[in-house]
Amino acid sequence: MGTSFGRGGATQPQQDLANADCIVIQGSNMAECHPVGFQWVTEAKKRGARIIHVDPRFTRTSAVADKHIALRAGSDIVLLGALVNYVLSNDLYFKEYVRHYTNAATIVSEDYRDAEDLDGLFSGYNPEDASYDPTSWSYHSRSGQEKVEEPGTEAEGEYAEPEEYGAGGPSLKHADLAHDDTLEDPNCVFQLLKRHYARYTPEMVEEACGISAEDFAYLAESMTQNSGRDRTTAFCYAVGWTQHAQGAQFIRTAAILQLLLGNMGRPGGGIIALRGHATIQGCTDIPTLFNLLPGYLPMPEAGEHNTLQDYTGAIGSRLQKGFWANADAYTVSLLKAWFGDAAQEDNDYAFGYLPRLTGAHGTYQTLERMLRDEVDGYFLVGQNPAVGSANGKMQRLAMSHLKWLVVRDFSLIESATWWKDGPEIESGELRTEDIETEVFFMPAANHTEKAGSFTQTQRLVQWRHQAVNPPDDAQSELEFFHELGKRIRARLADSDDPRDRPLQALTWDYPTDEHGEPDAEAVLKEINGSYVSGPDQGKPLSAFTQMRADGSTAGGCWIYTGIFADGVNQAARRKPGQEQDETAAEWAWAWPANRRILYNRASADPEGKPWSDRKKYIWWDEKEERWIGKDVPDFPVKLAPGTKSDPEAGGPEALAGDDPFIMQADGKGWLFAPSGMVDGPMPTHYEPPESPIDNPLYGQQSNPARIVFPREDNFLAPSSNQPGSDVYPYIFTTYRLTEHHTAGGMSRFLPYLSELQPEMFCEVSPEFAELVGLENYGWATIISPRSAIEAKVLVTDRVRPLTVGGRRIHQVGLPYHWGTGTDAVVEGDAANDLLGITLDPNVQIQGSKAAQCAVEPGRRPHGKQLLELVEQYRRRAGITVETGNRRLTVPYGESEANTEEEG
Repeated sequence: MGTSFGRGGATQPQQDLANADCIVIQGSNMAECHPVGFQWVTEAKKRGARIIHVDPRFTRTSAVADKHIALRAGSDIVLLGALVNYVLSNDLYFKEYVRHYTNAATIVSEDYRDAEDLDGLFSGYNPEDASYDPTSWSYHSRSGQEKVEEPGTEAEGEYAEPEEYGAGGPSLKHADLAHDDTLEDPNCVFQLLKRHYARYTPEMVEEACGISAEDFAYLAESMTQNSGRDRTTAFCYAVGWTQHAQGAQFIRTAAILQLLLGNMGRPGGGIIALRGHATIQGCTDIPTLFNLLPGYLPMPEAGEHNTLQDYTGAIGSRLQKGFWANADAYTVSLLKAWFGDAAQEDNDYAFGYLPRLTGAHGTYQTLERMLRDEVDGYFLVGQNPAVGSANGKMQRLAMSHLKWLVVRDFSLIESATWWKDGPEIESGELRTEDIETEVFFMPAANHTEKAGSFTQTQRLVQWRHQAVNPPDDAQSELEFFHELGKRIRARLADSDDPRDRPLQALTWDYPTDEHGEPDAEAVLKEINGSYVSGPDQGKPLSAFTQMRADGSTAGGCWIYTGIFADGVNQAARRKPGQEQDETAAEWAWAWPANRRILYNRASADPEGKPWSDRKKYIWWDEKEERWIGKDVPDFPVKLAPGTKSDPEAGGPEALAGDDPFIMQADGKGWLFAPSGMVDGPMPTHYEPPESPIDNPLYGQQSNPARIVFPREDNFLAPSSNQPGSDVYPYIFTTYRLTEHHTAGGMSRFLPYLSELQPEMFCEVSPEFAELVGLENYGWATIISPRSAIEAKVLVTDRVRPLTVGGRRIHQVGLPYHWGTGTDAVVEGDAANDLLGITLDPNVQIQGSKAAQCAVEPGRRPHGKQLLELVEQYRRRAGITVETGNRRLTVPYGESEANTEEEG
């Protein structure tokens, strides 16, 4: 956050990887999990790029890379932080880029206390609710008389929850900030950064990650030698970074490193978020997330955003820089698209019709509510939580508390059949005849049987045309929900209950074909937006800058405006590559504005000239007095280099000629996040919630702001030197295979794919196999505090033991595609049954990549004997509900007081 458009938005197109001089793939097995995008990595290698794969396992990606560097799962911030320290301490940062394009020179409040001062915590921590008040992290204004924090924070004594932030992150009161252009002030971001990462050394990398000094030097030299004016390095990551209790901070650390090296907004640079399957990016753009509206607008908060002005003011102050200051235009246009004539100025454009957040309502919070009998019904659309979500038993038991469950899928997945053949039926924890949940299975159309769009990893929206009609009763999501909406609206047509008014007012008039399928292009037109009054009434908008807050424009997702410019479906363009340059601007459409590299103003120096001819991309044309180049400029096209900021102007008009990060409230890439990241302004290494070693950097063991679920169905293992930690001495990590897709609903039901990978297995090293007594192709039982599973054993050098903190650490690799049922071609135990639930506090994602386990040779017991095995291990470890859920391992109040006295 702070350098990408949104938490899910990649800054670069995948094909731009071909322009990279070095590519670091970390947190992803890209060759197997993203094989189409990986073609650009191989193309870069042909052009001379160095490819480095950092991963606990040696995989097909590693085989193609110039070097594989094995690390302990969950230790990534130590490695990335050491790279930051290497760049700073060796004076290898891109000085001109950093001084002009980042917040390195910005002064931070004197009240700020770092993790260095508080043994792994930051100032503002509240142990009562395990959250931070970020007031002390805030910028100073130029006058030095006040802090510059989120509006209302100081006056009300409150601060934002993570779900309150959209892509714009936190708002600033204004952008008139204090700076030290010499970068010498001890409270400037640059000096805070140097101090924070000073202890992240190559020696610490060896101790914490198990990476040798030689391998660290290779990685550090590869990146620094391939960054700068004439060269760029790219990072690629996937869920190997995100699925941790501080996954958002993994990505933040990489963003800091890329900013220091000058790799953001430039060809062959950036950070590419690899999305796992079709239109996952689209599902965050036009969201299925509880805390967002389309275009990364945050959901309104109950009691906080009572009026439209309350809401839009919280998103972006009129006196901050950048395009988020125009959030009122994006919001009003969205309301006009949804509610049409019912959205008028005198009713706040129907803002009151929007639901309000009352806290976090993510999938795992909803799961807990299901177990408390607080949820009557549940829709599963393209999800299989019985297999694919953490703590599978908890998922299945929760569904048994529902009154009704709707499952839409191609096959009878395990989430549709758990009530008759799930593991809890065999163990006796559930009896089919006692389950009152009414399950409705609704057959779904697949991607060839419907028209619509995919939004891919690089924000590229590509249109697909329907090939055949779906069979029998199978329906597309568009048809299903359109028909459901029609029926609900018909039922409520005569209601005079005020709560039904939003549904009655919805615009729901999409044309349908003879089969009842709504016209997908009609939906795309609504998303694009149009003029609803004035001389251009009815004409499509061509850019989000045309949106207005006066109700004269409508648009369902502001960042997609332009996708139907000139009345043409731009996503359906298919101009061959040989007929255009490598930017490929006429192949499909990328949000926003068909821009292929975000923040591409940073591809030119402060005077507007390319950093080098080799990396020429966007530049200032003196004759035309505008920005031109190979891409759509991501900058006000007439804003000249050297233009000084007008702090009183606000919005895009307040941007200076060297403010390339136009979606940030200060126009700069954030090396330090004054707010917005709820677990700290700078990434800090914490051990995973389950870890066999102590945190080698701080007394604070795990992320103190992590979201925990202390329940008897979600026990956690004791970590490090706690009593009982030796009962679960090994680390396991989960991953995917090329031959299977996610939880297996699209692959284990197909004979050909099932034949390619027929059985659940575990990967272990020869040393570990000898230690435990495992035989290649034999069986192993893997036990965690939640459950135990069995897997075929694959003894391989691809998984290597590491020496970490003076101990030999063994890691077990588990693919997560199998589940227990009777309808798939192949079945097997689910890896996710082993996982506990602990969440990243910024984005509510579960930690799936590093947890503790025990391993025994042979097959697991069945029925009640399986429960007895799991309980036996829990007793030996002395596990209680509190185990693993102690957030503080340092005396925070005492540490803070001592620091203040010393100051």
